Amino acid sequence: MIFMLKLPKLDSKYVKEESIKFIKEIIEKSKSEKAIIGISGGIDSTVVAYLLKEALGEKNVLGYHLYSETTPKEDTDHARLIANQLNISYTEIAIDNISNEFIDTINQSQSENSKNNKLDNKLDNKLAIGNLKARIRMSILYYFANLNNGLVAGTGNKSELLIGYFTKHGDGACDFELIGDIYKTQLKQLATNWNIPNEIITKPPRAGLWIDQSDEDEIGMTYELLDNILHLIEDKKLDDDSILKEINVSSSEINNVRSKIAINQHKTQIPLTPFMSKKLL
Repeated sequence: MIFMLKLPKLDSKYVKEESIKFIKEIIEKSKSEKAIIGISGGIDSTVVAYLLKEALGEKNVLGYHLYSETTPKEDTDHARLIANQLNISYTEIAIDNISNEFIDTINQSQSENSKNNKLDNKLDNKLAIGNLKARIRMSILYYFANLNNGLVAGTGNKSELLIGYFTKHGDGACDFELIGDIYKTQLKQLATNWNIPNEIITKPPRAGLWIDQSDEDEIGMTYELLDNILHLIEDKKLDDDSILKEINVSSSEINNVRSKIAINQHKTQIPLTPFMSKKLL
């Protein structure tokens, strides 16, 4: 048994060529002109922005940094760094006024009998507030996509998509997922080959949905461990006993990942519908 596997190394030249081909094809087929992307300052959106620029040219990529009071300053600095490095269109928009107005409106409309359901923007309900911010961001991106005849580029990686670690109809809403078949740990290798700034590659992953939020704390394990387990479950199709023989991992950690995959499948599926028409035939 080994502590950790090395995931299959991706050919950065091949990935780049296929990504460029994919982007050009989907833009052409949809008769769109631009690609719209939310630039968080993290590795995922940085890599996607880089590939969009390589495929469409700097004038056809519109980047938006949609920050809030919980967005680390370092992330904003990195978003600016990437936009300048790629020389793409870049706009910063604060979303706190929108989320606060939303919450205030909801609270004002609630009756006295439902006081316990009121949202608190400062204390608890951080998950609801965080997801609200993600959905506000996506609404803004689609607004600009409509204005500019563009498609919204998703920034979700394979690790997050498989376990449902994204906001439904928030950062999970997009027109295409360019890195959706690339694990987080593989993404770091590609980013290094494409000269992405090291401070972005090595920065702890975070969504900035609340103060001191950390992806790995929420997931309950490191991306390295998660990707190893996902690779053995999804790609190698191994059962739990076989996985335990492959890497140094506990049964509870495997069960945790399998559970996340199962309960979050609805996030990546077209809404389910019960079929009634057969009875009418």
